[in-house]
Amino acid sequence: MTEHSPAPAADESTRKPVVAIVFGGRSSEHAVSCSTAASVLRAIDRDRFDVVPIGIAQDGRWVLVADDPEPLQLTADHTPTVRGETTALLSTDPGAREVMVFPPGEAPQRLTSVDVVLPLLHGPFGEDGTLQGLLELADTRYVGSGVAASAVMMDKALMKVVFSAAGLPVGPHVVITDKEWRRDKAVCLEGVRSLGMPVFVKPARAGSSVGVVKVDRPEEFEQAIESARESDPKVLVEAAIAGREVECGVLEGHGADPARASQIGEITVTGDRHTFYDFEAKYLDSDAQLSCPADLPGEVADEIRRLSVQAFDAAGCEGLARVDWFYEPGGRLMLNEINTMPGFTPSSMFPRVWAASGLDYPALITELIELALERRVGLR
Repeated sequence: MTEHSPAPAADESTRKPVVAIVFGGRSSEHAVSCSTAASVLRAIDRDRFDVVPIGIAQDGRWVLVADDPEPLQLTADHTPTVRGETTALLSTDPGAREVMVFPPGEAPQRLTSVDVVLPLLHGPFGEDGTLQGLLELADTRYVGSGVAASAVMMDKALMKVVFSAAGLPVGPHVVITDKEWRRDKAVCLEGVRSLGMPVFVKPARAGSSVGVVKVDRPEEFEQAIESARESDPKVLVEAAIAGREVECGVLEGHGADPARASQIGEITVTGDRHTFYDFEAKYLDSDAQLSCPADLPGEVADEIRRLSVQAFDAAGCEGLARVDWFYEPGGRLMLNEINTMPGFTPSSMFPRVWAASGLDYPALITELIELALERRVGLR
């Protein structure tokens, strides 16, 4: 069979589910998404699933990508990007669930049917409900949260509104919208000063610490906000919380079973090159040490797990989420955020906390796909 030939018919009793792995995207986390896809392509159980890699280029084109993880790996010397000449589109006809390819100079072809999509996109135009809405229109099952939870959890300002309403602890913060900033910078800056020092300035709808700046002096506020606005015109400013940064993975339960929480992991940034867990510490340097299980009193770890499931449910999440906390010296817990599509390389925190909980990386991928295959399409 040639690269773009239609897949042969298979006996339904022996046919493996077809997983479309979709990655890349238009956000600033394009390279991180490619690296995540590289890890999944290496680890997914090929005896159990057939795989179709589909990349979304930075200009928004969907293309068929070679089933080869090497060009997609993010390293200090290589920033991966989606490349390809053959357009690949998921059919939006409800119930069709097919991948159509459009090779240059050739007639469109049906490549294969798709049973489930594994969307490995981080940030806007992928993790924020946009792709999920497209898949819902096509009656196509997919891994992870639905439209509403994806959109609200992507927007850190709205996320805090939901968590506050659910009685979950969130830290002091200020939201600066595009119109507010353009109308009166002085008023916005006065609100930021009320938080004290230091603060973290971040795009409201980005991840992987892209655009996040720690500000220690008031004269740095305006530049930091302008920097965050390059990624998102809506900016969140948070008071710094003096505490240990700990994280909990949550998986949806099968059927009507409750969600499950993992062991607790902790991030420690060593050396003097990073003042917080920024992009380079996460993906390019070895200065970030991840410990799991974290050295916490048993009752504290249990409480983090309980509250993480509560946050997962309050947000309406499905599939998976990583819940990030601060554990303050006095013993108080403060909810930082939820990631509905967390970093997903073997060295990322979400797979590591589940490995420490007895579910290794390949088994975790299988679990997520099976949860998505169980889920009905439409409203649920």
